[in-house]
Amino acid sequence: LRLLPWQRYLQAEKAEVSTLERKRNILCCLITRILKVEKQLHIDNLVFRVIDACQKGELGPGLRFLSFCCHSVDVLSCVLHLLNQGYLRRQEERPHVLEY
Repeated sequence: LRLLPWQRYLQAEKAEVSTLERKRNILCCLITRILKVEKQLHIDNLVFRVIDACQKGELGPGLRFLSFCCHSVDVLSCVLHLLNQGYLRRQEERPHVLEY
């Protein structure tokens, strides 16, 4: 009888999922905070602002978090998530402009 070593990858997967969830939550907060102030914004400008805030580690006025690397794909994924949840909407005549 031979015992197999403990499978450490299961613990690593749980940690990765937790990290990804936190990252998605931060990105969704950034998107909604930016759109609450701007009311409407072209999707490209929104992506650039979110990426810039991630690099600077700023969540909003007076709020800071650890900066992390995010890509446009991450931001667009969160935008689609917020659109599907009904938090954001597109303008009918200009679908590239998002509103809060």
